Amino acid sequence: MHPPSPSDVTRLLKDWSAGDSAALDQLIPIVGAELRAVAARYLRRERQDHTLQPTALVNEAYLRLIDQKQVQWQNRAHFVGVAAQMMRRILVDYARNHNRGKRGGGARKVSLDEAVVLSAERADDLVELDDALTALAAFDDRKSRVVEMRYFGGLSVKETAEVLQVSEMTVARDWKLAKAWLYTTLNDNREHGS
Repeated sequence: MHPPSPSDVTRLLKDWSAGDSAALDQLIPIVGAELRAVAARYLRRERQDHTLQPTALVNEAYLRLIDQKQVQWQNRAHFVGVAAQMMRRILVDYARNHNRGKRGGGARKVSLDEAVVLSAERADDLVELDDALTALAAFDDRKSRVVEMRYFGGLSVKETAEVLQVSEMTVARDWKLAKAWLYTTLNDNREHGS
């Protein structure tokens, strides 16, 4: 048996969008390994004692994906981008709940680069990064989506451009500007203690 082609994945996504729930059941095993890789990337940035495992995160995202009735899936990259966004939301909700249980509950402020390498307070970092991405999305949604797809979803510049229906040059420029904006915002928040 040959591996499914990109057109097979696109066909299944379109069938699912048209109401064929069996198409989703066929799709998940095909993209499952890729979704687990996205989940593993997210969880590597989390604190070491995190209780979620990649498979559990994929399963939770799957439960949210099956409720998506209004999405007109474009292709595999679009699907992975949406799944990555759902995983981010799941982890942010989890981190916010974790922080509520901590004494003081205050989040430590770090830069985007530091957020990648720190492990002890990764739940705080994820909440802070999510807040910064939400602020970025308020005035430039596309740049926020580029960060989400590239940084969290692991999509290439080309795949991100396909999903957003813009040029690769636009994605590269947005990626560079968004990283600079996030770095400045996270550092300013840390310096001002907000």
